[in-house]
Parts: sequence; C-alpha cells; structure tokens
Amino acid sequence: MRVISPRARVAHVLGLERNIAAVSVAIFLLALGENLWKRFLPKYLQVLGAPVTAIGLFGTCEDFLDGIYQYPGGWIGDRYGRRRALLLFVALAGIGYVLYWLAPTWPFVFLGLVFVMAWSSMASPTLFSVVGDALPKERRALGFTVQSILKRVPIALAPTLGGLLIAAHGVEGGVRVGLLVTLALAVVTLPVVARVAIPITKDAAPTNIMAVWATMPSPLRWLLISDVFIRTCEGLVDVFLVLYAINVIGISAPHFGTLIAVQMTTAILSYLPAGKLADRVGRKPFVTATFLAFALFPIAVVLAGSFAGLVVAFVVGGLRELGEPSRKALIVDLAEPTLRARSIGLYYLIRSLAIAPAAFVGGLLWQLTPALPFWTAGAIGLVGVIVFTRTVDERHAG
Repeated sequence: MRVISPRARVAHVLGLERNIAAVSVAIFLLALGENLWKRFLPKYLQVLGAPVTAIGLFGTCEDFLDGIYQYPGGWIGDRYGRRRALLLFVALAGIGYVLYWLAPTWPFVFLGLVFVMAWSSMASPTLFSVVGDALPKERRALGFTVQSILKRVPIALAPTLGGLLIAAHGVEGGVRVGLLVTLALAVVTLPVVARVAIPITKDAAPTNIMAVWATMPSPLRWLLISDVFIRTCEGLVDVFLVLYAINVIGISAPHFGTLIAVQMTTAILSYLPAGKLADRVGRKPFVTATFLAFALFPIAVVLAGSFAGLVVAFVVGGLRELGEPSRKALIVDLAEPTLRARSIGLYYLIRSLAIAPAAFVGGLLWQLTPALPFWTAGAIGLVGVIVFTRTVDERHAG
C-alpha cells in the first residue's frame, strides 16, 4: 500500500499539481513586488506632473492594453507552449519596471505600461489555461481559489509597506524603491516558471480569431456581456480610489495601504469556503454575489466620510472577490480545450476593449464633482448584475 506524505496530501486537497504550484509561486512573487507601488501610481503620475485627465487616460490605456494583449498572449501560449510564453511575459514586464523607475516625466510611465502589462495581461490566458490543462472540471474552482489567495496575500501586505516607503522617502522615492524590489523578484520568477511542463497541443487545422469566437457557447457570451458592465463599473473609479481617499476624505498614504489590506484580507477569508462550495453546488450564486459587490463598492466609498467609513466600504470591496474563482472556472469550463488559451484571450480582449474608455470618462466626471463617477459606476454595476442573473442559466453555471 502506497503511503502518501502529509505534504502530498495537502497539495492534492488544494489542487497544487506541479504546474499549478509553479505558476502560483510566480503569481505570488510578482504580486508582492507590484503591489508595493501599483496602488500609488496615480500619485506617482501626479508628482511627475500629470494632470487629472492624463491620470484618467492612463487607466484607459491600461484597460486598452489589457484588451489587445489578451488574444496575442493566448495565441503565444497555445502556439509556443505555456513555459516559453510565461518566460517571455516575465522578461517583458521586467523591462517595464525599469522604465517606470527611470521615468523623469509622466509620459515615460505610459511607455513602461506597454511592457508591464505583458505579465498582468498577456500572461493571463496562459495562467488560466494551466489550471484547465492540469485539473479536472470538478477541481478547477479550487485551483483558481489557491491562485487567487496567493495573489491576494501580497496585495493585503504590500500596499501598507508601500505606503510606509512613501511616508519615509516621498511618493517618487518610495515608488522607485518598490520598483527595484519588483525587478529583483522578476529575476527570481524566471526559474520558477521554467518548471512548467505542459505538452503543446497542435490544432487539427489552422484556426483564426473568428473561428475561435464561433466555438464560444451562448452562456459564455452572456457572461462576457454582463462582465463588461461590471468591469465598466470598476474602471470608472479604480484609478481614482487613492485620490478620493487621500485628497477628498483626507486620509494618509499608510492609511490607504491599510484599507487595501482590509479589502484583501476580506477576499482571502472568503476564498476557500466559496471555492469548495462552488465546485459542489454550482458557480452562479457566487458569481452573482461577486457582481453585486462590484456594484455596491463605489457607492459605499462615496458614502464614507471618514477612515472608519472607508473600512466598511473596503470590506464590501473585498467581497468582490467572493466568486472570482467561480467565474474563472466557468470560463475555462465553457472554452474548447484545444483552443483554451485563445478562447480566454478573446474573452478578455473583447471585455477590456469595451471598458477601455471607462477610466477616461471617470476623469471627465471627476472634474464635474469627485463623487459623480462613483454614483455612475454603481448604477452601471447593477445593470450587470441584472443581465447575468437573467441570462446565464444555473445549469450552464454548474
């Protein structure tokens, strides 16, 4: 009788197959580095001379690049294999970190963004696909849950450390120290992703982007439409959260880092029970709860008039992650296995391009009054909740 070690037993329970373990560690390392400075980039841009409209445009560029990078990233992952693709994406992101660090004026940060998004966007379809490749359907939500936890633990810790760096060295100095740490972690990440070993599956026949779209079933398309509403809600206010909290409500940078920690801790505590239940009872209730929290978060922020009120709002923000593993598992479940990375890439290409104007529009609304983009976001988010609950049937979400 074969004896299974405690370590192997824990790995099995958590879905930590070798390839998933490798990409999860990579996600953890780069999330740890990026979140030392990522939430403070709007302030960094401001210090480098960017006006509010340019900060809004930065968010729009981020969403635009997130969109146009997704399908090419999926194509690279399917064509050249998961390992080669991930090595390329980490290396490109490293170039972006260097450009952020060297930036003498705010336009250079836009140039750095072109490279930094290689990890957060180009790599996304490949990271999704590794879960689909390595785990059966009934264990995928748990696999995404573990990845999400390892990504969010650094988000819970790093912004507070980043806020302390800013308090000690100023916005410009603190962000640049964080970027040096991130660059070092990117170097460490390269041998980690080199351990990914998944065979390349060749297409039976050449497949173009329209053919990939044709393979996407109706439930996946309706999920995409509702997701566009939800992410438009997020995009309208995301880059302005730090400005609203610091400039309007009047909290400090370390306090804002604490709010991010509250948000991520809430998310982490909800992940494992939600992930286990989603694999047993279906995805839809958890995706619905996530979408509802997305709609309520900006409303809760604008209703908060103090740090205590913002703590409550960021708890709601943490609940936005409750059903994220379920949503990701649902996308992977519905994608054609041989086209998995490209289908995921196409899904995110359409979603990100659709929401790309949101941050810029949020900047225009901010100029009328800082609260307006938050109220508008809440209304759009509620539309997304209604679309999802009315169109994606439970039998398609299980």
